[in-house]
Amino acid sequence: MNEKIKAWLQSIGWGEWKLEVASADASFRSYYRLSKNGETYVLMDSSLMIESLPSFVEMNERLSKVDVRVPRIIVKNMELGYLILEDFGSRHYLDILTQENAQALYQKAIDEIVKIQQANTRDLPPYNKAFLHFEMALMQEWYVEKYLHTTLREKEKKSIENTLEHIANVVLSQPQGVFVHRDFHSRNIMLTPEGNVGIIDFQDARVGAITYDLVSLLKDCYIEWDNAFVEKLALYYKKSVGLKVDDATFLQWFDFMGLQRHIKVLGIFARLALRDGKEGYLKDIPLTLKYVVETAMKYPETKGLAEVLKRISL
Repeated sequence: MNEKIKAWLQSIGWGEWKLEVASADASFRSYYRLSKNGETYVLMDSSLMIESLPSFVEMNERLSKVDVRVPRIIVKNMELGYLILEDFGSRHYLDILTQENAQALYQKAIDEIVKIQQANTRDLPPYNKAFLHFEMALMQEWYVEKYLHTTLREKEKKSIENTLEHIANVVLSQPQGVFVHRDFHSRNIMLTPEGNVGIIDFQDARVGAITYDLVSLLKDCYIEWDNAFVEKLALYYKKSVGLKVDDATFLQWFDFMGLQRHIKVLGIFARLALRDGKEGYLKDIPLTLKYVVETAMKYPETKGLAEVLKRISL
């Protein structure tokens, strides 16, 4: 257990609280649970990522202002990188989703997306074309070249380049300008002890397209649902926000946003394993790859990408 954390807790009068490891995430943050007399809090240790703390605090405030349930900050030390937060418990969506409760839980989560999209986006970095491409490029570097040890043929590289450009254009053709959580999936959505939806891990927010958080939620890299169910829920979002666009166009926006995200995630999962030693993410590559291949096969402009991925991966 971290002696620095214990010393800090002692110095602020929390020395009597029991400290145990709660979890770690894909970054270099760690979480501990503090408990005393039946009361609990969460200590977030960002000492290895101090630069992410101001954003966490700022986004926490922005989201709470639009009535999104984010953990209240009880104590903060920005210099050391520690926060003591309200404890949402340990029931993540991933732990509790079943065929029976999925529709109700997903509609609750989509209602949260609608609120999240009302949050203040002032000074947030944009999901512009350059950034969409930067993220998608992670696939070729980390997944294709470093993880699969594959060198693409020149013709394939060109085909992928054209496909990624088309994906970026379709993503940018849909309504933009909303607050994007960026990692809105079953491990970052919790059911609090009171039965509310609690949202975590929002510090990397950007401003971008309306379907980003929706596709993160419904085509989650950690749990899969059938396409008819996913489409039904995607259209529930469309109806909730009163979008004046036909269903086919909206679902195409959703598909292309999913392609952008899942192409990026293939690169990120490979990088987490190879660079950061977090090999647990390798087991999530097959589902992510399935999403990319299945969706890319649906459209003539992206079919070439699916063919290349099938050749080198399957």
